[in-house]
Amino acid sequence: MKFKCCQLTIHEFYDLFNTSIYEFMNKYRVNYSFAKRLKKDCLSMFEFYKKKQGNDMKYFEKIRELTKLIPASIVDFSIPRDRTNPPTQASSNFITNKEQGDWAEDLIFRAINETSKNYIAVKYGKSDDLIAGDKGFDKFYNEFQNELDTIGKRPDLLIFHKKDFDKKLGTDISKRDHKEINSYVKKAIAGLEIRSSAFLIQKYEKEMSERTDKYLEIVFELKDKILTEYKELLETKNKKYIEILNSINEDSIQIINFRRPSWNATEELSNLTNLFKELKEAINIIQKRDYLSITPKVEDLKVVYKWIETFNVPHFYVQVFFDQSYAISFEEILTLLGDPDKENEYYEISKDVKNQNKTTIKINTKKTTQIAYKIDEPEHRSIRKEMNRGRLLFYVTFDGGTAYLDIENLKSLLKIDDF
Repeated sequence: MKFKCCQLTIHEFYDLFNTSIYEFMNKYRVNYSFAKRLKKDCLSMFEFYKKKQGNDMKYFEKIRELTKLIPASIVDFSIPRDRTNPPTQASSNFITNKEQGDWAEDLIFRAINETSKNYIAVKYGKSDDLIAGDKGFDKFYNEFQNELDTIGKRPDLLIFHKKDFDKKLGTDISKRDHKEINSYVKKAIAGLEIRSSAFLIQKYEKEMSERTDKYLEIVFELKDKILTEYKELLETKNKKYIEILNSINEDSIQIINFRRPSWNATEELSNLTNLFKELKEAINIIQKRDYLSITPKVEDLKVVYKWIETFNVPHFYVQVFFDQSYAISFEEILTLLGDPDKENEYYEISKDVKNQNKTTIKINTKKTTQIAYKIDEPEHRSIRKEMNRGRLLFYVTFDGGTAYLDIENLKSLLKIDDF
């Protein structure tokens, strides 16, 4: 019996639906693009028939199917996560980053609760003032690892409709045992994982735009100079460079790639080689990443998925800069990772030296949703902390500030009609 749309047997259809693209490729010996197209067709048809039957897929089921589209080279959801050991000591930079993250969480927490008429933000993420080197830290860390394996990683904030908010539990349930609040958590309409970046995004984007304009001008000047003064020489030496030069424009500049010549037999050839060197260097600068990003860690994808599987609550990442804030759904993150064509323009994956060299997904904020159009900067001050053996750490702590929410964007992101 054939499934006409995809020309699959019913057995093959369910096999594709319930396995990853790569497993299906290996089993039926089809290429990636073909398997990916069939997978998307199957997901679309499955949702269609579910809706037709009045039995829509649950949120966690959609997330589960999206995980099967992601290459195992990025993250293999079929393999249990690696449990980590507690760090032995903290640095001033680590504590400052933690303080900054705590400030960002409190900023969004206050913004929602001071603005919304219908929803309440509740602090939920596992947190403690203990750091590596403090007494009791190893016990706290191991309990945290146990919880990750049991329910997944708690997002920093939960958002509840006021009718579901439990006044007895209050607006901070971060230190409550998960067994005590599991049924309550399932009533949340969203979980927010808050990330922070020590940047002014508007200034960054302005300077990157100016950099791009500057080097575009250099590229086109060099292109015109070579074609005007050295075209005849190129026609005799290697015509392909004329084609390459003619193909350079504002639309193609991000993907242009060529090996520059290294001719030095004559002074004229040496000069031409230097011009191509300058051209290549200018193009390389334009092609460098020119955006700030939302930064989920690859290692967190499994524990976020585990939490979604446990509670069936939509999950979102929020990135707080010191002047604006942006957000993206976990569902959209997985969708991007399952589409190799989106890499570079929408995201890149690299090890982040600022984040303990952990592999991080850097999602272009220009492709996400702005949820705070303005942020008033916090006050900051230096703190001295004495560790064991008389070791001193100095770090920065943050207090105050205000986030001005873009209500319509936030409603669209969370898929709610009121706020």
